[in-house]
Amino acid sequence: MGRTGSADLPLHGGRVPPWLASRMARLGEVMVEALVLEEGPHGVLRRLAHPFWFQALGCVMGMDWHSSGITTSVLGALKRGLAGRERELGLTVCGGRGQHSRRTPQELVEFGERTGVDGAALARTSRLVAKVDSALVQDGFDLYLHGFVVANDGAWTVVQQGMNPGRRQARRYHWLSEGVRSFVDEPHAAIEGQPAGAIVNLTDRRAAASRAAALELAREPDRVLRELPFLTMPAHHDVGRSDIFLRRLHGTLAAARDAGPRDFPELLLQPGVGARTVEALAAVAEVLHGAPCRFTDPARFSLAHGGKDGHPFPVPLAVYDRTISILKQAVSAARLGRTEKIEAIRRLDEQARRLEGSLGAQLDAYFEQERARSHELGGRDVSGPARPPGRSQLPLFRNVRS
Repeated sequence: MGRTGSADLPLHGGRVPPWLASRMARLGEVMVEALVLEEGPHGVLRRLAHPFWFQALGCVMGMDWHSSGITTSVLGALKRGLAGRERELGLTVCGGRGQHSRRTPQELVEFGERTGVDGAALARTSRLVAKVDSALVQDGFDLYLHGFVVANDGAWTVVQQGMNPGRRQARRYHWLSEGVRSFVDEPHAAIEGQPAGAIVNLTDRRAAASRAAALELAREPDRVLRELPFLTMPAHHDVGRSDIFLRRLHGTLAAARDAGPRDFPELLLQPGVGARTVEALAAVAEVLHGAPCRFTDPARFSLAHGGKDGHPFPVPLAVYDRTISILKQAVSAARLGRTEKIEAIRRLDEQARRLEGSLGAQLDAYFEQERARSHELGGRDVSGPARPPGRSQLPLFRNVRS
């Protein structure tokens, strides 16, 4: 796997509320379990090393669709969700943000003691990766997050992120062990972020002479400029037509409404499971089975479970919980050899691609409908539960007759 491109991520602060963090961990756990069944632990590592897929995963989990916070929240959700199941699933998530990132080497040493893999070598790798992106790639972004996802056989993916507070931007760096031949000669699977002027990139193969000279302290390293394709994540919070491939969205919605009743006869008989839940499942199915080229518009996946900031609409907790429940049922059955439900989820993705065409409903009308019924679906964002349309806040004082 070579370089996969880059993306500009607006730098956002804040925390993930507990009601969403717990659901992100549960959804992340069952999605990883489904991927392990389908592609094995190495398949999960390859997907995490793809920057567009990583962003789409955060969107389908209900995070702010465009922000830097997806990196921290997704890694945190996976670390919590996989805790206690590392040996079973074959994957361990180490590191994190701030002080958690500094604990990564020790976590990897302990991982080695449990699995028999050379944990000290993995710890050295962790330090080298961080040093490359902080010292050899001088792009104005200071690292503050380092996540190291490792398989039981020692294969790994690193996702780390730096920030440039002055520009209110973040840059995410992706590494994949199966593509690394040298830590200092073009090792990245991908780099995400917006160029901030001249970049001193000593990992470029053209900088080999500069690296040698730097080691000898004989002269200053040359400045090597590189242009990479960028997935530009805009600063605006709302999701607009320009952020989504509408024909793909149409395919997802049409598959849910047309194919859902045929593919999910048992599930649709459960109370509360209808077209809206199947719509969310269709988006999740694409994240599980879609090819890399289909994740260049990650905003589209925010339509599955909304966003914690209310864009494109509040998180429909009832739909979110049903998605987790249905996936758990499908994965549990597949582990016992009954693959009908997990295959039905795959068929949703296949059907969506066949139905792609011109969009039947207008995007704005779809968003308006989702917001209008948000309170019926347990809608919630960081400001609180969704309210019925037209309901205004009660006055602080009323005239009460004695």
